[in-house]
Amino acid sequence: MSTPPDLSGSARRREGARRRRVRADGFARTRWLAALATLALLGVAVAGWWVTHRSVPVSYITAPVTRGIVARTVTATGTVNPVLTVIVGSYVSGVIQSQYCDYNTKVKKGQLCAKIDPRPYQTIVDENAAQLGTARAQLVKDQANFDYARNNYTRQSGLLGRGAVSQDTADQARNALDQAAAQVQLDKASVQERKASLEAARVNLDYTNIVSPVDGTVVSRNITIGQTVAASFQTPTLFLIATDLTRMQVDANVSESDIGAVRDGDKASFTVEAYSGHPFQGRVVQVRQAPQSVQNVVTYDVVVGVDNKALLLKPGMTATVGIVTAERDGVLRVPDQALRFSPAGAAARAEGRQTRVWVLRDGRPAPATIKTGLDDDTYTEVVAGEIKAGDRVIVGENRAGAAAQAGASMRFGL
Repeated sequence: MSTPPDLSGSARRREGARRRRVRADGFARTRWLAALATLALLGVAVAGWWVTHRSVPVSYITAPVTRGIVARTVTATGTVNPVLTVIVGSYVSGVIQSQYCDYNTKVKKGQLCAKIDPRPYQTIVDENAAQLGTARAQLVKDQANFDYARNNYTRQSGLLGRGAVSQDTADQARNALDQAAAQVQLDKASVQERKASLEAARVNLDYTNIVSPVDGTVVSRNITIGQTVAASFQTPTLFLIATDLTRMQVDANVSESDIGAVRDGDKASFTVEAYSGHPFQGRVVQVRQAPQSVQNVVTYDVVVGVDNKALLLKPGMTATVGIVTAERDGVLRVPDQALRFSPAGAAARAEGRQTRVWVLRDGRPAPATIKTGLDDDTYTEVVAGEIKAGDRVIVGENRAGAAAQAGASMRFGL
């Protein structure tokens, strides 16, 4: 049995109305939630504005304007070295027979430090002495032959004048005389040659004694007894002697960007790790012209001389060096933080030497114009301006509950 058509149409109309009511309820709920979220965000924004714009008590950090030293420095690292070191080597090869000097031994010029086995060289001396004796004996023999030839030629010349001998006999006597004279000259040259060979052998024998060429202290020893020293191609280094450890120098590597400010005679100070709390004082004695390039970084060797009478400094120590390139003593100065401070709402400060700082007047910041000079990254010289020694300049501020951003900005140079 089929449903009446009019009843089916009513059902569809009721279903459509129900769906429209559901959609309308969803739209209304969405609009209500959006309005609620908007009100919440507006409340947060209003609260944030109130927190950031409410009146907070401010206290200012001040520092005094003083008179003192303003010094600009160039920093570098370097190595402590003796002023003069002498390498003691060997001109001859052989086995180390004896050793008389060690590390830290104080030596005098000519003092025996080591000895190479002299026996091979003594043998050469003896051989050359024997050869010299043979050459001298040969000279005596040939000198006698020359004397005989000379007397014979004189006799034959006399007989030739009286017709007792032929010209040929006289010529033979003359030839024998010339040969004897030449042989004597050869023998004399041979004697001189043997003398020179003997002298060279004696020098080499003397070189087996390794002696100090200067007064000083042994800072390095590179041999032991029984070691073979080979001097065939390069003179081996046996000892390193520092002439005077009471005077030292620091070889500082100064960047090419800073080297233009460094001059001979500049004051310098440095520290080493062994005495981190003890600065050493010195002066620049030499700015070397030869560049040193390591991984495309160019530096120049600046030699700083320093007194070391207490013998605290040792060769090879690493030094952190500060070279004073400009200095003003007894000048009016302000902390660098004062130049970087500016209260909220203040106009930007002027660039160049003409600038301003802030001082407290009746509890409020007041600007003071100054002209600056030398700056050493801690203090700045005041050449002229509206402040004097004893005034207190503002270097930062504190707000109740937290430090102001200005203080942090000053510390980092922002």
